[in-house]
Amino acid sequence: MRDLRELSKQYASKLKKIKCVAFDVDGILTNGQVAWDGEELGWNRSTNTADGYMLRYLMSAGFTVGVITGGDSLSVHKRFSENLKLNFVHSGNDDKRSHFKKVLALGFKPEEVLFMGDEFIDLPILKVVGFSASVPEASIEIREAVDYVTERHGGMGAAREVMDLLRHAHGLVPDVEHFGDEL
Repeated sequence: MRDLRELSKQYASKLKKIKCVAFDVDGILTNGQVAWDGEELGWNRSTNTADGYMLRYLMSAGFTVGVITGGDSLSVHKRFSENLKLNFVHSGNDDKRSHFKKVLALGFKPEEVLFMGDEFIDLPILKVVGFSASVPEASIEIREAVDYVTERHGGMGAAREVMDLLRHAHGLVPDVEHFGDEL
């Protein structure tokens, strides 16, 4: 595994400007697989709990955090809106530029946004944000366009790897001082 503390220094000038963090869902926060679970539940995806923990931590540290996804399903809304309570969940449009404009309308400049995506429909955003990242499974054109390609795979902690880079650049460490005091 890469030493993300050291590696974050290489990207510090870009990462220190970041105030908003956005992720694609399929292929980034999931492994890209979907399963049909019937009419009541629809299409479902599996997400990584380490990614979820760090999404919530970054919000508690003052970052605006959300997802921009072309897909639209009950599972996406349940996980990211209801369970993790992300600041924004923009879904249901393969032309993600309209979703990105909504993020900018929150008061962010493109250079203040980190975006992680893996597909050609993510390229317009990946090319303009302050820090862009993707996964090893992405097409060569995507990997060549981004600032950083993770060692971990989509749905297997890739987003966490990028969030750890970000928090190291900002000097953030989750406070666990009192964890286990009752023992």
